[in-house]
Amino acid sequence: MEFMEVVRRRRSIRRYKPDPIPPAQIESLLEAARLAPSWANTQCWKFVVVSDPEVKQALAKAGNEWVAHAPVIIAACADPAKPGAKGDQPYYMLDIGIAMEHLLLAAAEQGLGTCWIGWFDEAVARKALDVPDNIRVVAFTPLGIPGEDPAPRPRKALAEIWCLNRYQA
Repeated sequence: MEFMEVVRRRRSIRRYKPDPIPPAQIESLLEAARLAPSWANTQCWKFVVVSDPEVKQALAKAGNEWVAHAPVIIAACADPAKPGAKGDQPYYMLDIGIAMEHLLLAAAEQGLGTCWIGWFDEAVARKALDVPDNIRVVAFTPLGIPGEDPAPRPRKALAEIWCLNRYQA
């Protein structure tokens, strides 16, 4: 599949078929995330792959109950002490964002569904995954064969999102 076709086809999937995902396929998605660039190549991330039903249920209690129905959930964790910051903006958030997007696009290319979850109770997620206090749970995604085919969401026109040489409102 061509890259732009992958980008155009990727959707947020909230219903999944129960079919298991082969470990080699999950490993290929993690490899895509591993290859993502990061600040000073610190690679501050660690991904927790969750297939145990009890752990999925505990993670779902962080605020998105429906994610437990996916065969797998992948949580993206980061060590905020590894990368630097630009002013008050820590780079670990950007680094995890790039790595997660690599993973999500690789999943789309393989016909798998995902849904970026960024709104959740981090303390509940941390407890469910046994994450130490010095590590942040930044995002997670359910992963599986889509059980739905949502229509594309509207996007702004290209002319609305860029300007040349200087910012223009």
